Amino acid sequence: MKIIVVGATGTIGRAVVDELAVRHEIIKVGRKSGDVNVDITSTDSISKMYEAIGAFDALVSTTGSGYFGDFSTMTEAECYIGIRDKLMGQVNLVLIGRNYINDSGSFTLTSGVLSQDPVRGGAAMSMINAALDGFVVGASIELPKGIRINSVSPGVIQESMDQYASVFRGHEPVPVSKVARVYSKSVEGFLNGQIFRVY
Repeated sequence: MKIIVVGATGTIGRAVVDELAVRHEIIKVGRKSGDVNVDITSTDSISKMYEAIGAFDALVSTTGSGYFGDFSTMTEAECYIGIRDKLMGQVNLVLIGRNYINDSGSFTLTSGVLSQDPVRGGAAMSMINAALDGFVVGASIELPKGIRINSVSPGVIQESMDQYASVFRGHEPVPVSKVARVYSKSVEGFLNGQIFRVY
């Protein structure tokens, strides 16, 4: 299969590339590095990415950022950081990508544990992760030509605990290699409309 991995240079993205590259052709996409570049907050940039790549069989998105901070001072503008980036960025990868994906292809998006297991300062990200999962469930019953869509909702990554340990006290970290295998299940399997929770 010809598989696009958006966010291919991140912690999860690199592991997904390693997992899938032994069996498939991988197009590595990043904001500033990779085979092709994209800014997922720009529909023009997403369209140019797909024009450069052409037809493909699967897209995996492991990218997207948003506001993380004290709820007592959180503003609408801060909420929109993640809405524009992690939420609509990934949604637009699907809305634009459906015009390029081959029949029976698949999209795999990334949400996260905070939709189910929140932490202090994570209200905006909890909202975005839940919205992404809702989009996947809704879109899964309407995509044509056998095209599938799933999301992977990982817990805090073990390899990133040095950065996030103070926020995720008590959370069981997940090895990135285990998370990568779940993306493989989404891409290489047959399930549709699933939220694969890896906690």
